[in-house]
Amino acid sequence: MSVPKSTSPLPAVLQDQPIERVTRDGVEYVVLGTAHVSRTSMEAVEALLDHEHFDAVAVELCDSRAQGMRDPEAFKRMDLFQVIRQGKAGMVAASLVLSTFQKRLAEQSGIQPGAEMKAAMEGAAARNLPLWLIDREVGTTLKRAWHNVGFWQRFGLLGGLLASVFEREEIEPGEIEKLKQGDMLESAFSEFASESKPLYQSLIGERDAYMAARLREEAARKPSAEPRRVLVVIGAGHLKGMCELLREQRDDPATIAADLARSPPKARWPKWLAVGLVLAVFAAIAFAFHRNAALGTQVLTAWVLFTGGFAALGAVAAGAHPLSILAAFIAAPIKPFRPGIPAGGISAMAEAWVRRPRVADFDTLRDDIVHWSGWWKNRVARTLLNFFLVSLGTIVGEYSAGIHIVRSLF
Repeated sequence: MSVPKSTSPLPAVLQDQPIERVTRDGVEYVVLGTAHVSRTSMEAVEALLDHEHFDAVAVELCDSRAQGMRDPEAFKRMDLFQVIRQGKAGMVAASLVLSTFQKRLAEQSGIQPGAEMKAAMEGAAARNLPLWLIDREVGTTLKRAWHNVGFWQRFGLLGGLLASVFEREEIEPGEIEKLKQGDMLESAFSEFASESKPLYQSLIGERDAYMAARLREEAARKPSAEPRRVLVVIGAGHLKGMCELLREQRDDPATIAADLARSPPKARWPKWLAVGLVLAVFAAIAFAFHRNAALGTQVLTAWVLFTGGFAALGAVAAGAHPLSILAAFIAAPIKPFRPGIPAGGISAMAEAWVRRPRVADFDTLRDDIVHWSGWWKNRVARTLLNFFLVSLGTIVGEYSAGIHIVRSLF
Protein backbone atom coordinates (compact mmCIF):
# COMPACT_ATOMS: atom_id res chain seq x y z
CA MET A 1 0.00 0.00 0.00
CA SER A 2 1.32 3.45 -0.88
CA VAL A 3 2.15 5.73 2.02
CA PRO A 4 0.58 9.17 1.65
CA LYS A 5 2.76 12.20 1.25
CA SER A 6 4.11 13.80 4.42
CA THR A 7 1.93 16.43 6.07
CA SER A 8 4.90 18.12 7.74
CA PRO A 9 6.10 21.46 6.36
CA LEU A 10 8.34 21.39 3.33
CA PRO A 11 12.08 21.56 4.07
CA ALA A 12 13.62 24.98 3.48
CA VAL A 13 15.47 23.83 0.36
CA LEU A 14 12.12 22.98 -1.27
CA GLN A 15 10.33 26.21 -0.41
CA ASP A 16 11.18 28.05 -3.63
CA GLN A 17 11.55 25.06 -5.96
CA PRO A 18 9.18 24.68 -8.94
CA ILE A 19 7.02 21.67 -8.11
CA GLU A 20 3.89 20.62 -10.00
CA ARG A 21 1.50 17.87 -8.94
CA VAL A 22 -0.42 16.15 -11.71
CA THR A 23 -2.88 13.29 -11.17
CA ARG A 24 -3.61 11.14 -14.20
CA ASP A 25 -5.17 7.66 -14.44
CA GLY A 26 -4.91 7.06 -10.70
CA VAL A 27 -1.26 8.11 -10.49
CA GLU A 28 0.01 11.25 -8.80
CA TYR A 29 3.11 12.66 -10.49
CA VAL A 30 5.16 15.01 -8.34
CA VAL A 31 7.17 16.90 -10.96
CA LEU A 32 10.26 18.73 -9.75
CA GLY A 33 11.69 21.27 -12.16
CA THR A 34 15.44 21.35 -11.68
CA ALA A 35 18.40 23.40 -12.82
CA HIS A 36 21.03 21.39 -14.64
CA VAL A 37 23.79 23.46 -13.08
CA SER A 38 22.71 23.97 -9.47
CA ARG A 39 23.73 22.43 -6.18
CA THR A 40 20.36 23.51 -4.77
CA SER A 41 18.54 21.32 -7.31
CA MET A 42 20.59 18.32 -6.28
CA GLU A 43 19.78 19.00 -2.62
CA ALA A 44 16.08 19.49 -3.53
CA VAL A 45 15.92 16.03 -5.11
CA GLU A 46 17.43 14.45 -2.01
CA ALA A 47 15.14 16.43 0.31
CA LEU A 48 11.99 15.53 -1.62
CA LEU A 49 12.86 11.83 -1.56
CA ASP A 50 13.37 12.05 2.20
CA HIS A 51 10.24 14.14 2.82
CA GLU A 52 7.66 12.17 0.82
CA HIS A 53 7.01 8.56 -0.11
CA PHE A 54 7.20 7.52 -3.76
CA ASP A 55 6.58 4.27 -5.58
CA ALA A 56 8.88 5.09 -8.51
CA VAL A 57 11.33 7.75 -9.70
CA ALA A 58 11.38 9.09 -13.27
CA VAL A 59 14.27 11.13 -14.65
CA GLU A 60 14.90 13.20 -17.77
CA LEU A 61 17.48 10.74 -19.11
CA CYS A 62 17.66 8.30 -22.00
CA ASP A 63 19.38 4.92 -21.81
CA SER A 64 22.69 6.12 -23.22
CA ARG A 65 22.91 9.20 -20.97
CA ALA A 66 21.96 7.16 -17.91
CA GLN A 67 24.60 4.58 -18.79
CA GLY A 68 27.10 7.39 -19.15
CA MET A 69 26.30 8.57 -15.61
CA ARG A 70 26.44 5.07 -14.18
CA ASP A 71 29.69 4.28 -15.96
CA PRO A 72 31.56 7.47 -16.94
CA GLU A 73 34.46 5.36 -18.21
CA ALA A 74 32.34 3.38 -20.68
CA PHE A 75 33.48 5.44 -23.67
CA LYS A 76 37.01 4.18 -23.04
CA ARG A 77 35.84 0.76 -24.24
CA MET A 78 34.57 2.21 -27.51
CA ASP A 79 35.51 0.15 -30.59
CA LEU A 80 36.49 2.76 -33.19
CA PHE A 81 36.32 0.26 -36.03
CA GLN A 82 32.72 -0.62 -35.21
CA VAL A 83 31.76 3.03 -34.71
CA ILE A 84 33.03 3.88 -38.20
CA ARG A 85 31.69 0.72 -39.86
CA GLN A 86 28.20 1.25 -38.41
CA GLY A 87 28.08 4.90 -39.50
CA LYS A 88 28.02 6.24 -35.94
CA ALA A 89 31.09 8.48 -36.23
CA GLY A 90 28.89 11.57 -36.53
CA MET A 91 26.91 10.83 -33.38
CA VAL A 92 30.04 10.02 -31.39
CA ALA A 93 31.74 13.23 -32.56
CA ALA A 94 28.63 15.33 -31.76
CA SER A 95 28.42 13.80 -28.27
CA LEU A 96 32.08 14.55 -27.65
CA VAL A 97 31.64 18.13 -28.82
CA LEU A 98 28.67 18.62 -26.49
CA SER A 99 30.72 17.16 -23.66
CA THR A 100 33.32 19.91 -24.12
CA PHE A 101 30.57 22.49 -23.52
CA GLN A 102 29.50 20.67 -20.37
CA LYS A 103 33.09 20.34 -19.17
CA ARG A 104 33.72 24.08 -19.53
CA LEU A 105 30.48 24.72 -17.68
CA ALA A 106 31.45 22.38 -14.85
CA GLU A 107 34.87 24.00 -14.51
CA GLN A 108 33.35 27.49 -14.24
CA SER A 109 30.40 26.67 -12.00
CA GLY A 110 32.06 24.00 -9.88
CA ILE A 111 29.03 21.75 -10.45
CA GLN A 112 28.84 18.80 -12.80
CA PRO A 113 25.83 19.21 -15.15
CA GLY A 114 23.20 16.58 -14.41
CA ALA A 115 24.18 16.14 -10.76
CA GLU A 116 20.50 16.33 -9.77
CA MET A 117 19.66 13.45 -12.14
CA LYS A 118 22.44 11.37 -10.65
CA ALA A 119 21.08 12.15 -7.16
CA ALA A 120 17.63 10.94 -8.27
CA MET A 121 19.07 7.72 -9.67
CA GLU A 122 21.07 7.04 -6.53
CA GLY A 123 18.08 7.91 -4.35
CA ALA A 124 15.89 5.44 -6.24
CA ALA A 125 18.52 2.69 -5.91
CA ALA A 126 18.97 3.35 -2.18
CA ARG A 127 15.20 3.00 -1.62
CA ASN A 128 14.82 0.07 -4.00
CA LEU A 129 12.39 2.04 -6.19
CA PRO A 130 11.85 1.44 -9.91
CA LEU A 131 13.72 3.96 -12.07
CA TRP A 132 11.97 5.20 -15.22
CA LEU A 133 14.16 6.67 -17.96
CA ILE A 134 11.68 8.86 -19.82
CA ASP A 135 13.72 11.06 -22.15
CA ARG A 136 14.25 10.36 -25.84
CA GLU A 137 17.64 9.10 -27.01
CA VAL A 138 19.90 12.10 -27.52
CA GLY A 139 21.05 10.76 -30.90
CA THR A 140 17.46 10.64 -32.15
CA THR A 141 16.83 14.18 -30.90
CA LEU A 142 19.90 15.50 -32.74
CA LYS A 143 18.93 13.67 -35.94
CA ARG A 144 15.39 15.06 -35.84
CA ALA A 145 16.68 18.55 -35.10
CA TRP A 146 19.07 18.32 -38.06
CA HIS A 147 16.29 17.02 -40.30
CA ASN A 148 13.75 19.66 -39.27
CA VAL A 149 15.83 22.79 -39.82
CA GLY A 150 16.51 24.39 -43.17
CA PHE A 151 19.62 23.91 -45.28
CA TRP A 152 21.29 27.18 -44.24
CA GLN A 153 20.42 26.74 -40.58
CA ARG A 154 22.42 23.54 -40.60
CA PHE A 155 25.56 25.56 -41.18
CA GLY A 156 24.61 27.57 -38.11
CA LEU A 157 24.26 24.39 -36.07
CA LEU A 158 27.65 23.14 -37.23
CA GLY A 159 29.13 26.53 -36.49
CA GLY A 160 27.63 26.46 -33.01
CA LEU A 161 29.12 23.04 -32.35
CA LEU A 162 32.55 24.12 -33.60
CA ALA A 163 32.37 27.31 -31.56
CA SER A 164 31.69 25.29 -28.41
CA VAL A 165 34.97 23.46 -29.05
CA PHE A 166 37.26 26.31 -30.06
CA GLU A 167 35.79 29.11 -27.93
CA ARG A 168 38.24 29.93 -25.19
CA GLU A 169 36.39 32.74 -23.45
CA GLU A 170 34.54 32.01 -20.26
CA ILE A 171 30.80 31.38 -20.51
CA GLU A 172 28.95 34.52 -19.49
CA PRO A 173 27.31 34.39 -16.03
CA GLY A 174 24.02 35.22 -17.74
CA GLU A 175 24.31 32.09 -19.89
CA ILE A 176 24.94 29.99 -16.80
CA GLU A 177 21.83 31.48 -15.21
CA LYS A 178 19.83 30.53 -18.31
CA LEU A 179 21.08 26.98 -17.93
CA LYS A 180 19.76 26.95 -14.39
CA GLN A 181 16.27 27.51 -15.77
CA GLY A 182 16.42 25.73 -19.10
CA ASP A 183 17.48 22.62 -20.94
CA MET A 184 21.05 21.46 -21.64
CA LEU A 185 20.48 20.65 -25.31
CA GLU A 186 18.57 23.88 -25.87
CA SER A 187 21.34 25.83 -24.16
CA ALA A 188 24.03 24.31 -26.37
CA PHE A 189 22.15 25.72 -29.37
CA SER A 190 20.57 28.64 -27.50
CA GLU A 191 20.94 31.24 -30.25
CA PHE A 192 19.37 29.05 -32.92
CA ALA A 193 16.75 27.44 -30.68
CA SER A 194 15.34 30.85 -29.81
CA GLU A 195 15.10 31.88 -33.46
CA SER A 196 14.00 28.61 -35.05
CA LYS A 197 10.61 27.10 -34.23
CA PRO A 198 11.50 23.74 -35.91
CA LEU A 199 14.66 23.49 -33.84
CA TYR A 200 12.87 24.44 -30.63
CA GLN A 201 10.17 21.88 -31.40
CA SER A 202 12.75 19.12 -31.87
CA LEU A 203 14.78 19.98 -28.78
CA ILE A 204 11.96 20.88 -26.40
CA GLY A 205 8.39 20.44 -27.69
CA GLU A 206 8.76 16.88 -28.98
CA ARG A 207 10.59 15.81 -25.86
CA ASP A 208 7.84 17.28 -23.67
CA ALA A 209 5.33 15.11 -25.52
CA TYR A 210 7.63 12.09 -25.46
CA MET A 211 8.25 12.30 -21.72
CA ALA A 212 4.55 12.74 -20.94
CA ALA A 213 3.77 9.66 -23.04
CA ARG A 214 6.56 7.65 -21.42
CA LEU A 215 5.22 8.42 -17.94
CA ARG A 216 1.77 7.20 -18.94
CA GLU A 217 3.27 4.17 -20.66
CA GLU A 218 5.32 3.14 -17.61
CA ALA A 219 2.36 3.66 -15.27
CA ALA A 220 0.12 1.50 -17.47
CA ARG A 221 2.51 -1.44 -17.27
CA LYS A 222 1.64 -2.03 -13.60
CA PRO A 223 -2.00 -1.06 -13.14
CA SER A 224 -3.19 -0.76 -9.58
CA ALA A 225 -6.50 0.09 -8.00
CA GLU A 226 -4.73 2.22 -5.42
CA PRO A 227 -3.25 5.63 -6.18
CA ARG A 228 0.49 5.58 -6.77
CA ARG A 229 3.01 8.37 -6.48
CA VAL A 230 5.90 8.99 -8.85
CA LEU A 231 8.67 11.55 -8.43
CA VAL A 232 9.53 13.07 -11.80
CA VAL A 233 12.83 14.97 -12.04
CA ILE A 234 13.09 17.08 -15.21
CA GLY A 235 14.72 20.33 -16.28
CA ALA A 236 12.73 23.43 -15.38
CA GLY A 237 12.51 24.28 -19.08
CA HIS A 238 10.27 21.23 -19.58
CA LEU A 239 8.10 21.66 -16.49
CA LYS A 240 5.19 23.66 -17.91
CA GLY A 241 4.98 21.99 -21.32
CA MET A 242 5.29 18.43 -20.09
CA CYS A 243 2.77 18.87 -17.27
CA GLU A 244 0.21 20.33 -19.68
CA LEU A 245 0.66 17.42 -22.06
CA LEU A 246 0.53 14.92 -19.21
CA ARG A 247 -2.92 16.27 -18.34
CA GLU A 248 -4.19 16.61 -21.92
CA GLN A 249 -2.80 13.71 -23.96
CA ARG A 250 -5.51 11.33 -25.12
CA ASP A 251 -3.86 9.06 -27.71
CA ASP A 252 -2.24 5.75 -26.84
CA PRO A 253 1.05 6.60 -25.03
CA ALA A 254 3.01 3.77 -26.64
CA THR A 255 2.03 5.00 -30.10
CA ILE A 256 2.98 8.60 -29.26
CA ALA A 257 6.36 7.53 -27.88
CA ALA A 258 7.10 5.24 -30.82
CA ASP A 259 6.29 7.98 -33.35
CA LEU A 260 8.51 10.51 -31.59
CA ALA A 261 11.35 7.99 -31.13
CA ARG A 262 11.49 7.22 -34.84
CA SER A 263 14.54 8.55 -36.64
CA PRO A 264 13.61 10.86 -39.52
CA PRO A 265 13.84 9.42 -43.04
CA LYS A 266 16.99 10.39 -44.86
CA ALA A 267 16.48 13.00 -47.53
CA ARG A 268 16.67 11.40 -50.96
CA TRP A 269 17.66 14.41 -53.01
CA PRO A 270 21.34 14.51 -51.86
CA LYS A 271 21.72 10.86 -52.81
CA TRP A 272 20.04 11.33 -56.18
CA LEU A 273 22.04 14.48 -56.82
CA ALA A 274 25.28 12.62 -56.10
CA VAL A 275 24.21 9.67 -58.27
CA GLY A 276 23.20 12.03 -61.05
CA LEU A 277 26.53 13.83 -60.86
CA VAL A 278 28.52 10.58 -61.00
CA LEU A 279 26.45 9.25 -63.92
CA ALA A 280 26.91 12.53 -65.76
CA VAL A 281 30.66 12.45 -65.17
CA PHE A 282 30.92 8.84 -66.33
CA ALA A 283 28.85 9.63 -69.39
CA ALA A 284 31.22 12.52 -70.08
CA ILE A 285 34.23 10.22 -69.70
CA ALA A 286 32.68 7.67 -72.06
CA PHE A 287 31.92 10.43 -74.54
CA ALA A 288 35.53 11.63 -74.28
CA PHE A 289 36.85 8.15 -75.09
CA HIS A 290 34.40 7.96 -77.96
CA ARG A 291 35.89 11.16 -79.42
CA ASN A 292 39.47 9.96 -78.97
CA ALA A 293 41.52 7.90 -76.53
CA ALA A 294 43.81 10.78 -75.53
CA LEU A 295 40.88 12.96 -74.45
CA GLY A 296 39.31 10.04 -72.60
CA THR A 297 42.54 9.35 -70.74
CA GLN A 298 42.81 13.04 -69.88
CA VAL A 299 39.35 13.32 -68.30
CA LEU A 300 39.67 9.97 -66.51
CA THR A 301 42.94 11.13 -65.04
CA ALA A 302 41.24 14.35 -63.95
CA TRP A 303 38.57 12.33 -62.11
CA VAL A 304 41.20 10.32 -60.23
CA LEU A 305 43.38 13.32 -59.39
CA PHE A 306 40.56 15.60 -58.29
CA THR A 307 38.64 13.09 -56.15
CA GLY A 308 41.70 11.31 -54.79
CA GLY A 309 43.65 14.53 -54.39
CA PHE A 310 41.03 16.41 -52.39
CA ALA A 311 40.32 13.33 -50.23
CA ALA A 312 44.05 12.94 -49.54
CA LEU A 313 44.23 16.66 -48.77
CA GLY A 314 41.52 16.15 -46.15
CA ALA A 315 43.60 13.38 -44.58
CA VAL A 316 46.67 15.61 -44.60
CA ALA A 317 44.69 18.39 -42.89
CA ALA A 318 43.69 15.87 -40.20
CA GLY A 319 47.35 14.97 -39.61
CA ALA A 320 46.77 11.42 -40.80
CA HIS A 321 49.44 8.75 -41.27
CA PRO A 322 50.85 8.43 -44.85
CA LEU A 323 49.05 5.08 -45.24
CA SER A 324 45.74 6.73 -44.28
CA ILE A 325 46.42 9.47 -46.83
CA LEU A 326 47.11 6.82 -49.46
CA ALA A 327 43.93 4.94 -48.50
CA ALA A 328 41.93 8.16 -48.99
CA PHE A 329 43.53 8.78 -52.40
CA ILE A 330 42.72 5.23 -53.59
CA ALA A 331 39.23 4.95 -52.08
CA ALA A 332 37.78 8.27 -53.26
CA PRO A 333 37.95 7.75 -57.07
CA ILE A 334 36.35 4.29 -56.87
CA LYS A 335 33.62 5.35 -54.44
CA PRO A 336 30.81 4.96 -57.05
CA PHE A 337 31.83 1.33 -57.68
CA ARG A 338 31.88 0.24 -54.03
CA PRO A 339 28.72 1.29 -52.18
CA GLY A 340 29.01 1.01 -48.43
CA ILE A 341 31.73 2.54 -46.28
CA PRO A 342 32.70 5.99 -47.63
CA ALA A 343 36.25 7.01 -48.42
CA GLY A 344 36.41 8.84 -45.10
CA GLY A 345 35.53 5.61 -43.30
CA ILE A 346 38.20 3.60 -45.11
CA SER A 347 40.85 6.21 -44.40
CA ALA A 348 39.76 6.50 -40.76
CA MET A 349 39.90 2.73 -40.26
CA ALA A 350 43.38 2.72 -41.76
CA GLU A 351 44.34 5.48 -39.32
CA ALA A 352 42.91 3.54 -36.38
CA TRP A 353 44.81 0.43 -37.51
CA VAL A 354 48.18 2.13 -38.09
CA ARG A 355 47.96 4.41 -35.06
CA ARG A 356 45.89 2.26 -32.76
CA PRO A 357 44.49 4.42 -29.94
CA ARG A 358 46.18 3.82 -26.61
CA VAL A 359 44.52 3.59 -23.23
CA ALA A 360 45.92 7.05 -22.48
CA ASP A 361 44.10 8.49 -25.50
CA PHE A 362 40.74 7.35 -24.12
CA ASP A 363 41.73 8.50 -20.61
CA THR A 364 42.46 12.05 -21.78
CA LEU A 365 39.96 12.28 -24.66
CA ARG A 366 37.45 14.62 -23.02
CA ASP A 367 40.21 16.83 -21.66
CA ASP A 368 42.09 16.96 -24.95
CA ILE A 369 39.18 17.98 -27.17
CA VAL A 370 38.42 21.00 -25.01
CA HIS A 371 41.39 22.57 -26.82
CA TRP A 372 41.42 22.72 -30.63
CA SER A 373 44.94 21.27 -30.78
CA GLY A 374 43.73 18.19 -28.90
CA TRP A 375 41.79 17.02 -31.95
CA TRP A 376 45.13 16.46 -33.68
CA LYS A 377 47.05 15.26 -30.63
CA ASN A 378 44.60 12.62 -29.38
CA ARG A 379 44.47 9.51 -31.58
CA VAL A 380 40.78 8.87 -31.04
CA ALA A 381 39.80 12.46 -31.88
CA ARG A 382 42.18 12.56 -34.84
CA THR A 383 40.63 9.42 -36.31
CA LEU A 384 37.15 11.00 -36.15
CA LEU A 385 38.53 14.24 -37.60
CA ASN A 386 40.14 12.25 -40.40
CA PHE A 387 36.78 10.66 -41.21
CA PHE A 388 35.04 14.02 -41.65
CA LEU A 389 37.78 15.86 -43.52
CA VAL A 390 38.32 13.01 -45.99
CA SER A 391 34.57 12.71 -46.58
CA LEU A 392 34.38 16.46 -47.16
CA GLY A 393 37.39 16.34 -49.47
CA THR A 394 35.81 13.54 -51.51
CA ILE A 395 32.64 15.57 -52.07
CA VAL A 396 34.62 18.66 -53.08
CA GLY A 397 36.73 16.54 -55.40
CA GLU A 398 33.72 15.01 -57.13
CA TYR A 399 32.15 18.37 -57.90
CA SER A 400 35.47 19.88 -58.93
CA ALA A 401 36.19 16.94 -61.23
CA GLY A 402 32.75 17.23 -62.80
CA ILE A 403 33.23 20.94 -63.55
CA HIS A 404 36.71 20.35 -64.99
CA ILE A 405 35.58 17.47 -67.20
CA VAL A 406 32.62 19.41 -68.61
CA ARG A 407 34.92 22.35 -69.41
CA SER A 408 37.38 19.99 -71.11
CA LEU A 409 34.69 18.59 -73.38
CA PHE A 410 32.95 21.84 -74.26
